[in-house]
Amino acid sequence: MSALLQEMSDRALALGVPFSVQVDLTYRCNEKCIHCYLDHDDHGEMTTAEIKFLLKEMAEAGVFILTLSGGEVFLRRDFFEILEYARELTFCVKLKTNAVLIREEQAARLRELAVQSIQVSIYSHRPEVHDAITKVPGSLRRSINAIRFLKSQNLKVIMANVLMTANREDIHGVRALADELGVECTLDPTVTPMMDGDRSVLTLNAGESALRQIFRDEAFIGNAEEFCAPPPPPTPDSMDSLPCSAGHTACYVSPYGEFYPCVQFPLSCGNVRRQRFIDIWRNSEQLKEVRSIRLRDLTSCSKCAHGSTCTRCPGLAFLEGNMRGPSIADCEKSYARTGIPSANLLAKTETAAPRRLVQIQLVPAITGSRFDGIGAGAQ
Repeated sequence: MSALLQEMSDRALALGVPFSVQVDLTYRCNEKCIHCYLDHDDHGEMTTAEIKFLLKEMAEAGVFILTLSGGEVFLRRDFFEILEYARELTFCVKLKTNAVLIREEQAARLRELAVQSIQVSIYSHRPEVHDAITKVPGSLRRSINAIRFLKSQNLKVIMANVLMTANREDIHGVRALADELGVECTLDPTVTPMMDGDRSVLTLNAGESALRQIFRDEAFIGNAEEFCAPPPPPTPDSMDSLPCSAGHTACYVSPYGEFYPCVQFPLSCGNVRRQRFIDIWRNSEQLKEVRSIRLRDLTSCSKCAHGSTCTRCPGLAFLEGNMRGPSIADCEKSYARTGIPSANLLAKTETAAPRRLVQIQLVPAITGSRFDGIGAGAQ
């Protein structure tokens, strides 16, 4: 995030303003990705009028960044009517799409409407791998052709990848492809459970060795001069820090109007079909609960040696059963990063009785809750 956007976000937090919102226009999709956390049926999407009314309320509430996603946004026949209205309201608009439905006419309109960025998911540089993940033959070729075309139209494209068992050998190939195409590339190391709580999709997680590989690789973490050591103890500032922006400066609205703290945090806080957006933002008891979470209040995490450096996601913790509990997925990332298992991870391992955890060799340390090129919310 640029210094200006960070300043704006900090100001929004101080004022209690929703700075950034993702709205999924549909869960329908022309690809059926094996790791997707969405139900692709249409259970009664918001109408054009409902979405435009929501956008107007969001503008009045102070929202600046609007991410339009799905499913596949271009399956909505009213997509450009929605996008044009969003730009009339002066939102900074970002899109998430597989881009295969974008042709010259659509690209020209995206350029005219000054879309800030277009995120396209590419899971492998090898067609047989990418197409097996999307379950659509030829999808890699079509998405790459679309990226080239969008670039030729002076549109900003970001390639997003999700690390899975199926593509864990291809992360460098995807990065090289992005370099060839002249676009940014991000990598998300986390497979997200289904929105309905189904965790079977987590069997697709790439595993400990793949995570260790990423945390040792300067191509993904940046140049790191410090190396693994016992994590520093939590400081007073870290004990009172916010876990993330979910519910504080950001939120998510589903195609059916359900209001959540984040797309990865499916705790329903209200529905914009029945309540005003700003009323949910200000008065939802569920959001108040989310906003009350601090590290010092988390019984297990506050005592954990990784407390000040962990990327703990309250949404993943919620999907594991308790938003105030640990996120084992993030415990595993801390272990891969440092080689030192947390107490939560050891307890989980002893309960599940899988293979024994072994201290691993020193790996570059990464400070902060985010690191270069990883964790960008890929679809």
